[in-house]
Amino acid sequence: MTDTAPDDPRKAPAPAPAGASPTGLGRRRRHRRWLRYAALGAAVLVLVTGGIGWAVYRKLDGNITEDTDAAAELARYEKERPTPLVHDAQNILLIGSDTRSGRGNRAYGRDLGTQRSDTTILLHLAADRQSATAVSLPRDLMVRVPSCRRPDGSRTEARFVQFNWAFEFGGSACTIRTVEKLTGIRVDHHMVVDFAGFKDMVDAVDGVQVCLKHPVDDPDARLKLPAGRQTLDGEQALGFVRARKSLGNGSDTERMDRQQEFLGALVNKVRSNDVLLNPTRLYPVLDAATSSLTTDPGLASLRGLYELVRGMRTIPTDRVQFLTVPRRSYAYDANRDELVEPAAEELFTRLREDEPVQVAPRTADEAALPPDGEGAEDTSEDGDESGDEGGDEGGDEGAYDSSYDEEYGGGGEGDWADGRPDDPSHTPSPAPTFRGSTAAASECG
Repeated sequence: MTDTAPDDPRKAPAPAPAGASPTGLGRRRRHRRWLRYAALGAAVLVLVTGGIGWAVYRKLDGNITEDTDAAAELARYEKERPTPLVHDAQNILLIGSDTRSGRGNRAYGRDLGTQRSDTTILLHLAADRQSATAVSLPRDLMVRVPSCRRPDGSRTEARFVQFNWAFEFGGSACTIRTVEKLTGIRVDHHMVVDFAGFKDMVDAVDGVQVCLKHPVDDPDARLKLPAGRQTLDGEQALGFVRARKSLGNGSDTERMDRQQEFLGALVNKVRSNDVLLNPTRLYPVLDAATSSLTTDPGLASLRGLYELVRGMRTIPTDRVQFLTVPRRSYAYDANRDELVEPAAEELFTRLREDEPVQVAPRTADEAALPPDGEGAEDTSEDGDESGDEGGDEGGDEGAYDSSYDEEYGGGGEGDWADGRPDDPSHTPSPAPTFRGSTAAASECG
């Protein structure tokens, strides 16, 4: 038997370092595997989220209809169009179409193959983006409409007719050219929205709140509401801004005032945090807005619309102003309108030169003024509140604001008795105040 020496302790194996045991090695491998999976999952999540975001962007971007025909027509008349006077100031023409063709619009009357502008607003954004002024142009305002290209390629004769015929004659391009000739203001962009689009916009923000002084019951406008604070859905809102027979004195002036009041309330709703900061509520608004718009190429993209809206989001609500161009009943037809001069030209000049425009609400005495004339009864066969579908009959009488005579020296209808405009020798105030309202005033108290 051979004696065996004990193992040399110097040759004894060193203690296994932490993690070197089979168990520690497994933990390390599992940890590395988990990191790989996490990184892979994060990458997939980024790709999926990015893909969804891109898909949403593409959908919203593709919703907008580009008005290439208007762009081509305006390009033909570029030399006669006004020159912009102030860099960065913007003028956008907003056109509400009364067409009966298209999704959901047949419910408001027969489609006679024509369309007219039910509402037209010239929106001026100041160059410093500290104010926005929206000027309503009455649809029955007598204006000179230039020769325009019809959809079939033929051309109309230049005519002295009511303003909303321009849209029927030659669509948005003819309307823009008419506005530019009337005001001397360059229209930088335009948007057209129809009845269905307007309703979708209101429904997308879960309704808009208005305050009614009296109950409303108007079957033609499909509107029946009690007095007080009311939140209108899309259908009710459309009736509210278009009704004439049951609200106020039946004049188009009051209807434009109501449209301005509603737009102010809509601005407040869209700008509120519960819409702009809530993606689940913002997407339907964007989807409805883009789906309902036909615009010039410069706005026919999400980027173009975003740039426009971004410049407006910091404007205080008391500087988002609404007014109607100074107007009164036309001397030769009480159912049509004419401009009050020199008040209208003073307004156009201030907008052209990007000078401040001040608005103030009507006084109680002015608001109580009756319409100028009895006006013609609405004879449209479908009972449409627009009152002029199918011809000149059924126009609006309007209410003449006598404050323009007092401020600018006009003498009322008598100044037009000889067929000539008012005496232009009167010098307007350096900073006139026009009758109107602000978005802040649209909030229910």
